[in-house]
Amino acid sequence: MTVVEEEPQVPQSRQKRRIPFWIELPLVLIVAVLLAFFVKTFIVQVFYIPSGSMENTLQVGDRVAVNRFEYRLGEPQRGDVIVFDGVDSFVPASAEPPSEGPVREFVKELGRTVGIVPPPDTVFVKRVIGVGGDQVKCCDEAGQITVNGQPISESAYLFPGDAPSNTPFDVIVPEGKLWVMGDHRSASADSRAHQGDPGGGFVPVDRVLGEAFAVIWPWDQIQWISEPAWAEQLNQ
Repeated sequence: MTVVEEEPQVPQSRQKRRIPFWIELPLVLIVAVLLAFFVKTFIVQVFYIPSGSMENTLQVGDRVAVNRFEYRLGEPQRGDVIVFDGVDSFVPASAEPPSEGPVREFVKELGRTVGIVPPPDTVFVKRVIGVGGDQVKCCDEAGQITVNGQPISESAYLFPGDAPSNTPFDVIVPEGKLWVMGDHRSASADSRAHQGDPGGGFVPVDRVLGEAFAVIWPWDQIQWISEPAWAEQLNQ
């Protein structure tokens, strides 16, 4: 006599319930978008480089990875390449573009998250030359910029043929502010160009969005953005 064992029945509460595809797909997309925005806001964001003010370090069309977490633990250092919101320092608050509606703003922001849409006109990328308390001056007898009286060698990143600055200046950087300059000095409207503005050309530390640490596109240009030797010495 053959005994046929009955398969134990799984309680209905433990049975796998398949979510309909038309519900599952939007949920997956929503989770992916939320994850992307979380990473962008708190960890790493990709920025599109729209101008040549940082050549040859950064080329037009480059995508750079920006560490959004770095300055939650510390402050920008001399030599850092930073991305910052220039409202009230490089551009007046009135220059902020009006909203284009929630749907278009969402799509644009999603494109900026992955670096396929240029950042707003109020966002800039420059190199930190001086931090709070520094005296930054142009130029000494050798034509070099000095920080706290020490000449800095910028040949490793300055655009070929550019002088450190054709505009003389002598500033004391206020605490909580930064003096920033583009690597393509003759094509960069940086702190020098905004000395007559209400902010004096200084960028508030709390307006910094993050540190650009690598070029990740195009593939043949992938590279780390290293700290210059002069900054490493001054930052010790």
